[in-house]
Amino acid sequence: MALRHAVLAALLDGELSGYQLAKAFDLGVANFWYAQPQQLYAELARLEKDGLIAGREVLQQSRPTKRLFRVTEAGLAELGEFTAASAKPSFIRDDLLVKVQAADHVDPEALIARLSERAAFARAKIDLFGKLLGGMRGDRTEEEFLRHGDRVGPYLTCLRGLAFEQGNRDWCERTIAVLRERQRARARH
Repeated sequence: MALRHAVLAALLDGELSGYQLAKAFDLGVANFWYAQPQQLYAELARLEKDGLIAGREVLQQSRPTKRLFRVTEAGLAELGEFTAASAKPSFIRDDLLVKVQAADHVDPEALIARLSERAAFARAKIDLFGKLLGGMRGDRTEEEFLRHGDRVGPYLTCLRGLAFEQGNRDWCERTIAVLRERQRARARH
């Protein structure tokens, strides 16, 4: 997947400025695609040049003029082709896993500290996803929203982000427990 597809998908909800797109990435898209704001601005320029999005200038009273972008018909066609193509499997590339791989040869307390940080990050993301899902769902139950909600795609990707972070939290907590138990066993011998 290219950043272009993630940007096109993020613009499906309506016109966004570059700043708003960066915020949308932080809140919803970052659970499956991370990009720096400068990468997003560069991609907006490429997408507009390729005719996949259209930008328009909006004059503001006490602020600089801003540009709003929307997906064009060509952009929708590009997303359709992307969606129809086979998806490549994802692969984990995580420095924390390299650290855990070395668990038998490094300071367990330092490793436990890194795992605790990651578990805390996961818990914060779990809370954020819960709020995002609740905001999208409103007063409907999840099943009602999934059957009748206006845009189910962002909800489903948030559900995946939630499951991912729950898995991260659970794995970190279990790994910490294993390392602590091994420390206690060594201390007894």
